[in-house]
Amino acid sequence: MLRFHGDFDMKFLENVIKVVAPETALRREKARMRLKAMFEARNMYDGASIGRRTAGWRRVSTDANSETAFGTLARLRDSARDLVRNNEFAESGIDGIATYTVGAGIVPHFKGPTEQITETLERLAIAHFDSTDIDAQQQHDLYGLQSQVMRTVAESGECLVRRRRRRLSDGLALPFAIQVLEPDFLDATKDGDAGNGNVVVQGVEFDSLGRRVAYWLFDEHPGSRSSYRLPTSRRVPARDIAHIYRQSRPGQVRGVTWLASTMVRLNDFGDYEDAQLMRQKIAACFAAFVTDIEGVSAGDGGHLTAVGGDTSNYRENLEPGLIETLPPGRDIRFGDPPGVDGYGEYSSRQLHAVAAGLKVPYELLTGDYSNVNYSSARMAWQNFYKKVNVWQKQIMIPQFCRAVERWFLEAAAVSNGTGGSIKAIWTPPPPSMVDPTKEIAAQRDDIRSGTKTLSDAVRERGKDPKEHFAELQSDMALLDELGLTLDCDPRRVSRTGTMQRDQVASEPQET
Repeated sequence: MLRFHGDFDMKFLENVIKVVAPETALRREKARMRLKAMFEARNMYDGASIGRRTAGWRRVSTDANSETAFGTLARLRDSARDLVRNNEFAESGIDGIATYTVGAGIVPHFKGPTEQITETLERLAIAHFDSTDIDAQQQHDLYGLQSQVMRTVAESGECLVRRRRRRLSDGLALPFAIQVLEPDFLDATKDGDAGNGNVVVQGVEFDSLGRRVAYWLFDEHPGSRSSYRLPTSRRVPARDIAHIYRQSRPGQVRGVTWLASTMVRLNDFGDYEDAQLMRQKIAACFAAFVTDIEGVSAGDGGHLTAVGGDTSNYRENLEPGLIETLPPGRDIRFGDPPGVDGYGEYSSRQLHAVAAGLKVPYELLTGDYSNVNYSSARMAWQNFYKKVNVWQKQIMIPQFCRAVERWFLEAAAVSNGTGGSIKAIWTPPPPSMVDPTKEIAAQRDDIRSGTKTLSDAVRERGKDPKEHFAELQSDMALLDELGLTLDCDPRRVSRTGTMQRDQVASEPQET
C-alpha cells in the first residue's frame, strides 16, 4: 500500500501522472491555474473578499424580480405605510417628493394638424382634465390624481391607474375616467407559465416578445374590511392600465418603496426618541428627595413617615412659589434629570442619512433651516431639482401622462372625430427660485445669446408660450389704448427705467 507524506510525495505523484497519463496531468494543471486565477481575481477587490469582516454580508446573484418575490414587496409596503402614518419624518419626505414633483400639476398642451383641431383638443382637455369627471370616484381633477399617483409611488413603490370606459350618454366631456389603485390590487400569486404561451411575473403578464399584455387585478382591495369574500383576480388588458414605478434595475417588473433603504434607520430612530422622552419623563417625576439624618421609617404606601407615625408635617406635592419650613434635622434635595449630551448631533447624523436615502434635502425632511446659508441652500436645492426633473421626465410623464394622453386622444377621436398627427407637450411646474434676481438675469442672458429660446423660458415657468404671448399682447394693447407707460413695458422703457430712444424722438417737442 502506497503512502505519501508531505509536499515531496505529492510532487512525486504529479511526476508519475505526467509520465503515465500526460492528458490527465494537463487537465489537472489547467484546473489548478483556473482555481488560482479565481482566488487572485476575487482578492483584488476588498468587496469580493471572504472573511470575518464580510461574514454577515448578504451577496446573492438574483435578478430584480427574485428580490421582491415571496411576499417581500407586501412586507416592505406595510412597513413603509406604518412609518408614514406614525413617523413625521417619513411623512414629510414622502409628501415633499409628491409636492415638488407634481406641484400644481403637469399640464398638457395639444397641437393638431389644423388650428381647428388644436382648439378642439385644448377645449376638451380643459373641460375633462380640470373637472372631477376624469376621476372614477369624482374626487379629484387630473392634477389631484397626479399628486396621488406620485405619493403612492414614493410610499408604496408603485401605482396602478386603470381606464374606466363611460357611455356617451353619461354626459362627460369625454367617455372615460381613470381609477387610481394601490399596488395591493395586483395579484402577485399569479407567477409562472400563463398557459397560453405567455409568462406571468408577480401579476404582470408578458408575451413571447417580452411585451406587457395584461395585468391580473383583484376585484377589490385584498385588505378591505367591507367584504368577507375571498379575493379573486381577473385579467385586465394592458392597454387599460398604466403602471407607474421607479425602475432601478433592468428587467424589474415591480416597484419598491422609496423608504426601503432607510426604514430600519427611521424606525430605530423613532424608538430612540421615545426612549429619550421616557427617560426625561421618569426623571422629572422625582422632583425632590427629603432626608432625615435622625432616622425616618417608610410608612404605608411608601410615604415618608416620622418615627411615631406622624406625617402631618410632611408635604408630598410641590407647587409654584412654595416656601416650606422643614422641621429640625430634615433636609431636601432636588432631583438632577439626566442630560441629553450628543442628542442633537446624533439626531442630525441620522436624519441626514435618511434624507440621503430618500434623495431629498435635509431641510425639506426636517424643516430645520438653522444651519443653512445661501450657498449651501442653493447647491442642495439645485441638486434636488435635478432629481425632481428626472422623476418628472422618466416616471410621471412617460408612464402616467402618456397613458392618459393616449386614452384622451382615443376618446376624442370617437366622440369628436379628431384625428391626424397630434402632438402633446406636458409641462411640469416650474422650480422655485432661490435667488430670483440672479437667476432671471442669467436666463435673460441665455435668451439674448441665443442658447435658449423665449418659448423655452416660458415653458420652464410652467406656462404655454402661445397663451402667454397672447395674454402679453392683450395687456400691451390695453396699455396703448389707455395711454399708459409702465416700467414693465420693454417697448418704451429700458432696463434702467429711462425711455427708449425711438420713444423720446417720437414724442412732440415743446415750442
